[in-house]
Amino acid sequence: MSPEIAGVLQLLALTAALALAYRPLGDYMARVYSSEKHWKPEKWIYKAIGADPSTQMRWPAYLRGVLAFSAVGVVFLYGLQRLQGSLPGSLGFASIDPDQAFNTAASFVANTNWQSYYGEQAMGHVVQTGGLAVQNFVSAAVGMAVAVALVRGFARSRTGELGNFWSDLVRGTVRILLPIAVVGALVLVACGAIQNFAGIHEVGQFTGGTQQWNGGAVASQEAIKELGTNGGGYFNANSAHPFENPTPLSNLFEVFLILVIPFALTRAFGRMVGNLRQGYAILATMGIIWVAFTGLMMWTEFAHHGPALQAAGGAMEGKETRFGIAGSSIFAVATTLTSTGAVNSFHSSYTGLGGGITLLGMQLGEIAPGGVGSGLYGMLIMAIIAVFIAGLMVGRTPEYLGKKIGTREIKLAACYILITPALVLCFTAAAMALPTPGNSMSNPGAHGFSEILYAYTSGANNNGSAFAGLSADTQWFNSTIGIAMLLGRFLPIVFVLALAGSLAEQRPVPATAGTLRTDKPLYAGLLVGTIVIITGLTYFPALALGPLAEGLAS
Repeated sequence: MSPEIAGVLQLLALTAALALAYRPLGDYMARVYSSEKHWKPEKWIYKAIGADPSTQMRWPAYLRGVLAFSAVGVVFLYGLQRLQGSLPGSLGFASIDPDQAFNTAASFVANTNWQSYYGEQAMGHVVQTGGLAVQNFVSAAVGMAVAVALVRGFARSRTGELGNFWSDLVRGTVRILLPIAVVGALVLVACGAIQNFAGIHEVGQFTGGTQQWNGGAVASQEAIKELGTNGGGYFNANSAHPFENPTPLSNLFEVFLILVIPFALTRAFGRMVGNLRQGYAILATMGIIWVAFTGLMMWTEFAHHGPALQAAGGAMEGKETRFGIAGSSIFAVATTLTSTGAVNSFHSSYTGLGGGITLLGMQLGEIAPGGVGSGLYGMLIMAIIAVFIAGLMVGRTPEYLGKKIGTREIKLAACYILITPALVLCFTAAAMALPTPGNSMSNPGAHGFSEILYAYTSGANNNGSAFAGLSADTQWFNSTIGIAMLLGRFLPIVFVLALAGSLAEQRPVPATAGTLRTDKPLYAGLLVGTIVIITGLTYFPALALGPLAEGLAS
């Protein structure tokens, strides 16, 4: 069997597994966020944090809950790292430096999981399990809560109430993420991933001595790392490491974990707004982009340019032989079209155009299917932009799901789509203009520019993957990428919740003969075009200086 056919079969198997999980998981999540009952363990949590889960919140109160909870998470995780040298289970590792501790705390709370350190050489069991793994759960639950609040904004009328943040946070963690992560961890252990609290030990006999590895609760962290679209690996090699991702089967299962909740949330969306076809339209848009990007990535990496690639059967540099080009390409697209950032290969070693695809996937806004929660609310923002453009074409006030898209709504949507590109391009320009940051580039020319563009794209879009050629553990990059991660996570959430509150206050508008049908293939095509055009106009000059220039020169 040729590698190309094997890749197609893997993609078909993955699609079938996602299709089987789509309906039951989507319906279950809709019931979770619509239920008025509270489980007993949830009541204990509410009592411990002093929250009343039955109180309905308007958008400013909901936002205060998001920001307060996240701020506490940053302070706690920062302090845990700074105290690591005095904590048990630190494996002898010293406390983390202030700039790197800030970067890591901002990264994991913002669901970015950018890592400027070697996990197996810096973080002990307490920080890994009690700090980073906990944030893998709750930062993902925050994204899902914000998405559900926006869905309620469409579903409700003549009220500004969006639900209760604390209830949404706890339910997302306890009822959705935790059970699936437990099953996922068991599957990964069965596939060969490690799960222990062993210390540092020497393994194997190599030229010049032995090699040291430390154990850890890897399988459990790997499961929520992928399921919550987090991405931070226990080891520096991330999902390319055999302790995290040992076999082709575990590789495909991890991609499934990355995609299953973001895709299934479109079913929950359709169920909660009372129109499943609206959810299918969003699903179709996400699916078209995901399949197109995966196919294009396979084509660029299998293309045989030059004798070295012909001898290897494709661009194998930086890829694990146990996964091959197909498994690596599927993983790379999944992790950059979502906000995951996990890697099973080094994106810096992809072909020029292949590296550009990973960049473009993040620059789309990671909405196909995107991160848990963030993918859905990002796509719904683009849906509002699309109906606004359609309304301009026919001279009619745009409507979406029975809500008018007026001046206030379109301003909030415009702010959402502009903030992240502004962060990416401004920080990239500053890094290229100043003399010191450029010293971190390991490659000159277009590829070196791509390294810095990728870093800020990854940070501001809350992805977390790296081009693997940038020495980012400096005060400049730790500080600026940390700021980009926080602003890129929470400023868009401000606009999303303000938009949700504005929509919830409106009266529903009855559909007429002139109403744009947003549950038809025509609208899905318009939405895909809107996403591609907006991204192209925003990022094309930067892409032309980096991956496009490199790809055309090779």
